[in-house]
Amino acid sequence: MSLTLEPPIRQEFEYAASTQAGAVAHRPLPLAERLWQHGALRKSLLLAVLALVWELAARWTNNDLMLPGFRQTARAFMDGIASGELIEKVGLSLAVLVQGYAAGIAAAFVLTTLAVSTRIGRDLLETLVAMLNPLPAIALLPLAMLWFGLGKASLVFVIVHAVLWPLALGAYAGFQSVPETLRMAGRNYGLRGLRFVLQILIPAALPSIVAGLKIGWAFAWRTLIAAELVFGASSGKGGLGWYIFQNRNELYTDKVFAGLAAVILVGLLVDNVVFSVLERTTVRRWGMTK
Repeated sequence: MSLTLEPPIRQEFEYAASTQAGAVAHRPLPLAERLWQHGALRKSLLLAVLALVWELAARWTNNDLMLPGFRQTARAFMDGIASGELIEKVGLSLAVLVQGYAAGIAAAFVLTTLAVSTRIGRDLLETLVAMLNPLPAIALLPLAMLWFGLGKASLVFVIVHAVLWPLALGAYAGFQSVPETLRMAGRNYGLRGLRFVLQILIPAALPSIVAGLKIGWAFAWRTLIAAELVFGASSGKGGLGWYIFQNRNELYTDKVFAGLAAVILVGLLVDNVVFSVLERTTVRRWGMTK
């Protein structure tokens, strides 16, 4: 006679979730903490604190010629916007900057394409970067004025120098970091020369290229302002740097600070609008960075 043993049946119980624990898990954050999560609000508070410190320092100095207050500078800035003078100067500077920036990008693309395609191109890029990258762009301004005259061409020349080398260096470093398996995949599909660069290397090296574009933009913008401070007037019209220089000569210090504020605001707008959109639509969208 065989005895069949069956496993014991464990009685099942159902437990209701604790309402108190659920309430704690889904409790909304306080309003102050939710607002603090926004980076734009934190940065705005920092700017407000800096403006307050500036105003207090100006009142302690009590010398508008040396250090105008924040309110006085803001009034001069709004007057320049209302009269259209400041907007015109910013437009003139940006028009020259875009030309030099585009020419620098094109030259960097040609050099890096040669560098990744041929050995002589690589040697040429490494030699030129080692020679010319440490050379300040503003140091070439006297030669540019001698070669191209007192005009827009001289400004474009120094901007190209400021953009070309950091962008070419960043793009080339990005190309060098592309995995060999990806390169082999491109070659298996028959990609060679320019098609290989456009379809394989540039997408894979995009984070380094975007970083080089941002660095090149910063170099180009400050080089342009510095060059305009030296001579700046092309065809009888000067840009934002010339606006700062003229008001410094006429001892309108509040307008000088207004011009410097315009330089800073343009830089913030380009970095937080143009390059942020570029990164969101390319680098972050494709999962290349967080």
